[in-house]
Amino acid sequence: MSTWLTVLGMVAVTYGVRLSVIALLGEGTLPPALRCALRYVPPAALSAIIFPALFMPAGSFDLSAGNSRLLAGLLATAIAWRTRSTLLPIAVGMIALWALS
Repeated sequence: MSTWLTVLGMVAVTYGVRLSVIALLGEGTLPPALRCALRYVPPAALSAIIFPALFMPAGSFDLSAGNSRLLAGLLATAIAWRTRSTLLPIAVGMIALWALS
């Protein structure tokens, strides 16, 4: 029962935060400086999730050639940069990590 209460509490908090922004802005538009700053939120959040997994796979900083996650990530980054695709780098990175592990 407490698990469901926790989930419902998380839903209420998330909904409240999002609703508060909508209620405060109403029909208005965001200031240009805020719109510019919000463009960097998705890359920053994605970097915060991915970089620790690539650079610290065992809990300590690892830039060696034995870091298979870093090598697979570099390969996926190169594929993404060259092809501008979304799914291909994910597939190549997963296959490379599987092959290197």
